[in-house]
Amino acid sequence: MSTRIPPLAGADLWQAVMAAAAGRCQCRGTCGKSHAKDGGRCPREHSHLAHHLIAAPAEPADLLLAPHQAAALPKTALAAWCPPCHDATLSAARKTRRTAAPAAEPDSLF
Repeated sequence: MSTRIPPLAGADLWQAVMAAAAGRCQCRGTCGKSHAKDGGRCPREHSHLAHHLIAAPAEPADLLLAPHQAAALPKTALAAWCPPCHDATLSAARKTRRTAAPAAEPDSLF
């Protein structure tokens, strides 16, 4: 694993999440890919040259939290994500929320 360069803010938390993940994306298929060739886990590792992992909520539904709520999560509720897995999982969570939400009834005049 290469040297980890933390973000400017929250460096201690980010480093704790990366250490728990051994510097590797923790996606296990929530992005829509099975990652079957890699034992069911995304193979991307943090590298200051190519891949930059982010610390974000581990549960897909928690990716939809408001920023101040996500920032309050404990480090045990966070995971290391590569941007493609994070973005695809976030999109899937948004789609699930849209399809699960009841349709708003139109306002009536009477």
